[in-house]
Amino acid sequence: MKTAVVILNWNGAKMLREFLPCVVKFSEDESTDVVIADNASTDDSLEYVSKAFPSCRIIRFAENYGFAEGYNKAFEALRGDGYKYFVLLNSDVEVTERWLHPLVSFMENNLNVAACQPKLLSQKDKKMFEYAGASGGFLDRYGYPFCRGRIFDTVEKDRGQYDNAVPVLWATGACLMVRAEDYFAAGGLDANFFAHQEEIDLCWRLNIMGHRVYCVPESKVYHVGGGTLPQGNPRKTFLNFRNSLLMLHKNLPQQDYKHVMRVRWFLDYVAAFKMLLLDRSWGNFAAVYKARHAFKKMRRSLYADYREGKDIHDVEGRLPISILSIYYLKRRKIFSNL
Repeated sequence: MKTAVVILNWNGAKMLREFLPCVVKFSEDESTDVVIADNASTDDSLEYVSKAFPSCRIIRFAENYGFAEGYNKAFEALRGDGYKYFVLLNSDVEVTERWLHPLVSFMENNLNVAACQPKLLSQKDKKMFEYAGASGGFLDRYGYPFCRGRIFDTVEKDRGQYDNAVPVLWATGACLMVRAEDYFAAGGLDANFFAHQEEIDLCWRLNIMGHRVYCVPESKVYHVGGGTLPQGNPRKTFLNFRNSLLMLHKNLPQQDYKHVMRVRWFLDYVAAFKMLLLDRSWGNFAAVYKARHAFKKMRRSLYADYREGKDIHDVEGRLPISILSIYYLKRRKIFSNL
């Protein structure tokens, strides 16, 4: 049951100083190692780790590979070391005592489960769920992600209402435990995504392969969030829109593909003009346009034959609803009211 808790770092000295002590304190034991995989940082983060926590293993990269390829290369470096589970852990996550035990126990007792996440709460307000994953994630028919505890910008207070372990479509990349053999069998994270929504794509592929993804709320951690790119940043907008389209192209069932992609064309441009006319953000308007252009180019080049010969079927966790319609027209903004 050997586990590697892997923190991908890029100039994250401040976060490491704040949160690595609790990760080491509550994670390291005879069956768990804490690993820092570094994307060519130029600050003193690795110097700090080496001096303060010499037990942590450090993997150094010569360049910044981004989130997806950074983790792929880190796990490949660890592949022959006997780890049964990998944990993708953001550097801005505060873990709690015995946080790993419920996750490992659940995976050990449910061999059809390839990945799971803890309950993700806000580090800034520990009574609230955190945007990036809350208590497990789903997708609507058109590829919009939402969670138990968070729909769009509406984040719920944690009252124990989502404390049952349930199958979900995706688990948050902020704190994601994955069975090593399933990670490699699925091909890992898609490096073409660079960052944003790559964990949703991986979990969707794991579901298509016949595995399950769960949220295990018995474990809980606290996430700062927004540490790399803040909400509303055009680069983040570009990556989210482009990667959402790539994810749909890769994983949609054939019978839904044309309809969903047509609807998304319309909805993406509605969102773009809302950003321009209401939010007065030319940068985000342009980012949506560039994202769609980049998607078309990548679909023709990198993913031209991706769908051919594949048995792509619908999976549990992709719900036959429009979360946009429910949220904005029906005004249902709480997961339990869907």
